[in-house]
Amino acid sequence: MEKRFVRTLSQGVFGTTEIWVDTQTGVNYLFHQSGYAGGLTVLLDREGKPVISPLPVQETR
Repeated sequence: MEKRFVRTLSQGVFGTTEIWVDTQTGVNYLFHQSGYAGGLTVLLDREGKPVISPLPVQETR
């Protein structure tokens, strides 16, 4: 079974910033976590439109 979301970027030591991509739509999501708090939002380009990756998307390790 294919994963619906794959992580394409992960960085940070004390706080984590990740980009997740929906494998069915290509829409990118930004996730940030720091301590016990975290948030997820659609990643937007400079025109305010969702960033969409070409499919299929490769997961990073």
